[in-house]
This record gives sequence, structure tokens and C-alpha cells, in this order.
Amino acid sequence: MNTPLRFNDALLIADRAFKPFQCVAWTLPEGNGEVSITVIDRTQSRLLGRRKLPSTVYTDPVKLGETLEQTRRELSEEGVSFAPWQMPETA
Repeated sequence: MNTPLRFNDALLIADRAFKPFQCVAWTLPEGNGEVSITVIDRTQSRLLGRRKLPSTVYTDPVKLGETLEQTRRELSEEGVSFAPWQMPETA
């Protein structure tokens, strides 16, 4: 059984998944726990991609890994090149 991820751990993992680009994440205070992540270039002049992650995804290491890998694949098909990455092992 996978241990649920804490919010901050999930955000750190997402940030590392999109290197060398920057991953910005936010939630709405009155929201439903969903996190929006946006991948931008380091100059913050080009939006590369955006994804919404419900808490059922970002707290589950397997679902988070699958979602981040899918997002990387989709952006790669659009010509974005990322550094190598693997979902870290979780307890």
C-alpha cells in the first residue's frame, strides 16, 4: 500500500518532473482542494503547459507519477525537451 503524499512533497515532485523549466502551483482558498500547475520557461515569457490535479491525484504517488509522465509526454510531443526524470520511490 502506498503512503499518501503530503501536499508539499507532491509539489516538489511536480517541480522536479519538469526541469529545466519552472513549475508553478497554486490552489484557490475557496476551492475544492484541486491544485493547478503551470509549466513555464525560466524567463516566464512562455507558457508550456497547464494541468489541474485533484487531491485524489496529488496525494496518491502512483496516480501523481502517471499524471506527470503523461503531461511530460504530451508536452514532449509539442517539442518541449525535459531533463531525465523518474517518479521517486515512496514509502
